Amino acid sequence: MNYYNYFTEIEDHFRQARRSGMFMLSPLDWALIESWKDGGVPLEAVLRGIDRAFAKYHARRRRHGTVNSVAYCTQEVLSAARDLAAAGTVPAQAVRPGLDADQLAEFFDKRLEELRGLAAKPSPGQEVFAGAISALSEMAAQARAGGLDDLEAAEQRLTALEDRVVAAAMTAVSEEQLLAMRRDLDDQLKPYRRKMSAEQIGMMEQRFMRRRSLEQLGLSRLSLFYAV
Repeated sequence: MNYYNYFTEIEDHFRQARRSGMFMLSPLDWALIESWKDGGVPLEAVLRGIDRAFAKYHARRRRHGTVNSVAYCTQEVLSAARDLAAAGTVPAQAVRPGLDADQLAEFFDKRLEELRGLAAKPSPGQEVFAGAISALSEMAAQARAGGLDDLEAAEQRLTALEDRVVAAAMTAVSEEQLLAMRRDLDDQLKPYRRKMSAEQIGMMEQRFMRRRSLEQLGLSRLSLFYAV
């Protein structure tokens, strides 16, 4: 299993389990899946957990509403991960996506276009955005020359860049926007707070705000996952 298929496999599996062809995951769902990915939860555990959660849901005599979030499956996913670990059957996952020089160059060009548009506007994060533009321009040139071979190292560098860009983005987002984002987060989390630990909720909150801050400014994620 290619590491960068983690998100799409979970999205497709959840949609099938929910029996709805057009259902779209929410920003909260993506934040939760990202926390599982970064926390080393195997894809197999997530898929098993989703199946278990829906099996229990459909076995209920009385069902209230429908399952509208991957968060509903959290406890079963973590339980499946513990089962796999105990059985010693945690599958290995590749960490290198299959990207050629043209795909990489296109990815960097799109991110550069977004950052240049933002850097042209007065904001507290201009200096950070300018630094990110310089770094991405260098990586784009390397990609075109076929010299960006170590994609794992490139991903690490992009993660560090994104951390700085996100911090700058959050200072550039208005107080009203931040308040609206926080209210949206609280509304989405409300049905699931009792099913998650404080650590899980804190991680989801952080990732949700990170994603939404970038969206407010029209910026895309810098991870190579979004290049495939």
